[in-house]
Amino acid sequence: MKPPFLHSAGAALMERCTLFANHVLASEPVATERLRAHAGKRLRIELRHWPALLPALPELDFDITPAGLLEWQVAPAAGEPALRLVVDAANPALLVARGLAGDRPSVEVQGDAALASDVSWLIDNLRWEVSDDLARFIGPVAAQALARVGRLFAQGLREALRLASSLAGRRDSGPGAG
Repeated sequence: MKPPFLHSAGAALMERCTLFANHVLASEPVATERLRAHAGKRLRIELRHWPALLPALPELDFDITPAGLLEWQVAPAAGEPALRLVVDAANPALLVARGLAGDRPSVEVQGDAALASDVSWLIDNLRWEVSDDLARFIGPVAAQALARVGRLFAQGLREALRLASSLAGRRDSGPGAG
């Protein structure tokens, strides 16, 4: 049984993540148009191999609304979702770092082929325009500067991950490996 605090904190986090996802979706009319075709269908994201030492995450079930947005389901309905996306979450920190660096995680897809195609398109093409959102609060010049710093940070993180991956590959295939 999950302590009430963790349950309410997880629910609050999921509500904010859903608001953020819908903000990004709503900023691109083609994104909501693609999802509108799947209104009423359920999408489930499963994080496999989540570390037992970390607090358990709430269920990640989302219904697609008639507006082409997502609605997180606090209490998922019984039955299979139209689409299941399975992500290996054995190393959540690496997963987040790669996401921030712009690398798409490896995802196992099961279910509705048309919905899978549209979700794949969204993952490949939707981008959060940080500078546009920041400009509303701090002005366009400062927002552009912060966005530039963010892009440089992401580029550096991407390079570091590539280097680490390259070094790990050499270590695994080097003498004595296997």
